[in-house]
Amino acid sequence: QVQLVESGGGLVQAGGSLRLSCAASRNIFSFNVMGWYRQAPAKQRELVGTISRGGIAVYVDSVKGRFTISRDNAKNTVYLQMNSLKPEDTAVYLCYSTSTLVDGKLVNYWGQGIQVTVSS
Repeated sequence: QVQLVESGGGLVQAGGSLRLSCAASRNIFSFNVMGWYRQAPAKQRELVGTISRGGIAVYVDSVKGRFTISRDNAKNTVYLQMNSLKPEDTAVYLCYSTSTLVDGKLVNYWGQGIQVTVSS
């Protein structure tokens, strides 16, 4: 069973920065893609961005230019660097990964989520 463990969340003032980490229990190169979702109260879960096995990252428009996803394969860790944070970035952030099983089926793994709160 794959485990994804997030860390680095907390409370920050608007305009500040945070870096989230997602440590995987196995070699992250085995995943097709990794990324981050977020869920704010009373809102649907939103994809923040993803990073491919080759290191190509894509982002939702609302975070482009402010957030950066990176990966350290040696540490089996993916990062979400969040700069110029806004109150509307307040949410629980969840790390996820997608893997292809030997029978060809895709499976998603999720972290437990970590709270990010941006005060105005």
